[in-house]
Amino acid sequence: MSDGYPLRPLGEVIRLDIQRTPMMPATTYRLAGVLNAGQGLVAKGELDGGDTEYSAMNVLRVDQVVMRKLTAWEGPITVVPAEFDGFVVSNEFPTFTLGPELVPDWMRHLCRSPRLWAEMKNRVSGTVQRRKRLNPEQLLQIELPIPPREVQAGIVEILDAVDDQIAALGEEAEALDRMSAVVAEDLLSNEPVVTLGTMLDDIQGGRSPQANTRPPGADELGVLKVSAVTPFRFLPDESKALLPGTSMPESALVQPGDVLITRANTPLRVGAVARVPANVRNGLYLADKTLRLMPSSKLDPDFLVVAMALKLARTQLTSSATGTSASMVNVSQDRIRETPIPLPGLDRQREVSCAVLSVRANADAARAEAARLRDTRSSLLSGLLDGTVEIDSAELGV
Repeated sequence: MSDGYPLRPLGEVIRLDIQRTPMMPATTYRLAGVLNAGQGLVAKGELDGGDTEYSAMNVLRVDQVVMRKLTAWEGPITVVPAEFDGFVVSNEFPTFTLGPELVPDWMRHLCRSPRLWAEMKNRVSGTVQRRKRLNPEQLLQIELPIPPREVQAGIVEILDAVDDQIAALGEEAEALDRMSAVVAEDLLSNEPVVTLGTMLDDIQGGRSPQANTRPPGADELGVLKVSAVTPFRFLPDESKALLPGTSMPESALVQPGDVLITRANTPLRVGAVARVPANVRNGLYLADKTLRLMPSSKLDPDFLVVAMALKLARTQLTSSATGTSASMVNVSQDRIRETPIPLPGLDRQREVSCAVLSVRANADAARAEAARLRDTRSSLLSGLLDGTVEIDSAELGV
């Protein structure tokens, strides 16, 4: 514990430094974009200089800071890695060169700090939320504690080690997901196939009322967003608070054990199926884009979740989805009923679902540990910035 390092304006340790390059016809330029929440850069393809209205664009150089002025309250700021050296961005993306007091990798971690995003949000200007901007001068006015270089280097080592472990856990979870799919396909390859509709008592839906954009509080009612249902996983936090006085049909109330399916989503996620856990919070309702599947006594609910993730079912759902937007398509109840699924006896269904879901449980455990480490990482970085935690060079061994 300490009083932390003295606050210093970023303008004392970084400076605005923009290199412009003219857009020349018959010349190819590599475009980049800045991700929100300090998550880095993304390649956006190539551009012929004659195919843009810009007369010039900004050039990215390794170890520079680049931010997006528009919607800066979302934290679109990062340090340019070597692989993006020479990429170009529009003048909406100012660049800054680090002074000698800053370690580039420390600045990279700093760009992932909610403390910095909050300071950026406090300084944006404009009348329309989505059009609010942060000017370079406003960024340079932000005051943050800046440790000595040797302490920065040691902290980077710690944070990088945590990030490596988080990445490894993510890879482990993805590998277990793939394993569960292989197990399911293998165990069910020789079973008779029926259409889903013959094994359902009903399909029920809800409706989409006006709601807040924020999640519901503990004592508020909420309606599910389409993102609440992903393959095998129900995410209750992906919901919106109902406006006061809004009424919803009792039949749309989400119940423990429900099997839910998304009838509208992206092409890869439309028709995703998950089961609601026993400990789900009360007061959540189905929207019109989320349906409840009511299996008959011949179909185990957990097995239904497994069967709907098989290639046989996914092919039917994605190929029968309709819509004009590449980002949102719909699948009708009739097409859902026509989905082919394997149908062994109930005992075999439960045996298969137990095997598959146990592998998925290990994947979820890996994700939970990764989430815990992200929280630990965030707390450490926040503590370093607000002065509640100080790590000196002796403690770091540097």
